[in-house]
Amino acid sequence: MSGVLGEVTIRSRSVALRAIAGTFMGAAHPGSDMGGLRSEDGVMDYRTLGRSGCAVSTFTLGTMTFGSESDEAVSRAQLDAFLEAGGNLVDTADVYTGGVSEEIVGRWLSQALPDVRDRVVLATKGRFPMGEDVNDVGLSRRHLQRALEDSLRRLGVDCIDLYQVHAWDPMTPLEETLDTLDGFVRAGKVRYVGLSNYAGWQVQKVMAMSRERGVQSPVTLQPQYNLLTRELEWEVVPSCLDAGLGLLPWSPLAGGWLTGKYAREQRPTGTTRLGEDPERGMEAYDRRSTSQRTWDVVDALREVADTRGVPMAQVALAWLVDRPAVTSVILGARTVEQLTGNLAAADLHLDAAEIDRLDLASDPGAGEYPYGSLALEQRDRSLSTDS
Repeated sequence: MSGVLGEVTIRSRSVALRAIAGTFMGAAHPGSDMGGLRSEDGVMDYRTLGRSGCAVSTFTLGTMTFGSESDEAVSRAQLDAFLEAGGNLVDTADVYTGGVSEEIVGRWLSQALPDVRDRVVLATKGRFPMGEDVNDVGLSRRHLQRALEDSLRRLGVDCIDLYQVHAWDPMTPLEETLDTLDGFVRAGKVRYVGLSNYAGWQVQKVMAMSRERGVQSPVTLQPQYNLLTRELEWEVVPSCLDAGLGLLPWSPLAGGWLTGKYAREQRPTGTTRLGEDPERGMEAYDRRSTSQRTWDVVDALREVADTRGVPMAQVALAWLVDRPAVTSVILGARTVEQLTGNLAAADLHLDAAEIDRLDLASDPGAGEYPYGSLALEQRDRSLSTDS
């Protein structure tokens, strides 16, 4: 299959996700399940959002820091730098800084050059509390309709490219949520829908019910995924491969652990996330520093990075961006310098020996059943780019 985009011919090929992808400038994207397009400067690659035809950069600008860790001037500078680097997927959520993140993105869009809104693929999310009322949370029709309208207003747009439900809601019938999302697409307020923080069985249930009801199916899943959080490879990644969903991983650097900034027997201090709050959630120093696997991963990253002559963060991002089913990796930064440093990974692809070294160090292991030796072959086959 072939097509023409401007003056550039796109060559497509079948891949494990049963998606169609192509390449700018000839060669296919190394290690990618979905193939991809390549920017004219030869740096940023592009892939499709799951089974959709929408092309997005392999790195996404995450905006959770906007309005909190990054003030508006820094946030806008990050947006400018991201577009200049060839990025086009910008991800936010209504709950980020209580709506301020969406407002900053909206003001930037309204004041940018006329072609910027057309270039940006805009993604946001709804589900978590945005008020104190009992109905100001969840995936009910009542809450989602209000959440979407509020996001459209804050962003200053008529349509959101990718609207994602931020987490599973056990209280709302799935039929209600899916019908509501389908209505958003039919009304022209949303182009594609996606999931975030869903388990494997939840992905399967959503996809089966959306097909059964003949409504809009999600095209993406946004999970936490990095060298220290690989457990989703047992169920979530195979579910997404089976369903044709593209992954949009968040926390690719594990809250800074994969940058090499933290050391054994030395609690973090200073203006880092763990320096300011060592007990911060899943990234907590005392939780991760006591695991030998953490330091095995850090040592392996440092070894590959030193050989390559690049920062450890770039190696961690390069490993993740070429994992099966990954469409685009979400970069969250406090400063423009952090963002541009991470974007330098766009042209870095690891060889087989480097990937094997990192895979071995980061393998989370599992009990004998059901994910032990009996499941290893199934897992590895499902993650193989040759399947």
